[in-house]
Amino acid sequence: MPRHRARSTALRLAGAGVTLPALPRQSEASFMAQVVAYAKLRGWHAYHTYSSRRSEPGFPDLVLVRRPRVLFIECKAVGGYLSASQAAWLDELDACGQVTCVWRPADWPSIEHALA
Repeated sequence: MPRHRARSTALRLAGAGVTLPALPRQSEASFMAQVVAYAKLRGWHAYHTYSSRRSEPGFPDLVLVRRPRVLFIECKAVGGYLSASQAAWLDELDACGQVTCVWRPADWPSIEHALA
């Protein structure tokens, strides 16, 4: 979607009968909250480091677990980019055979599929 055309569409939480409004310039925090809410509705355990000031820089925003899968997720707002340390963590986890994703609000259909 071109930047000059901010369009607001609703995000439907499949199977939950819930519709959440999507904001054209949704913050990373509100997007991540939507991902966590949907993951929990689908039976996933979600971990997010509340305050990362004393943690290793770049560790993914979310770790989602539902047997037999573990997902390491970096959430980004529209226009957000990966820092070097975030990219390094995702590369290392990927090299170890872990599932890593960078999710943005526009990826919602793929997110629903991944968490189904």
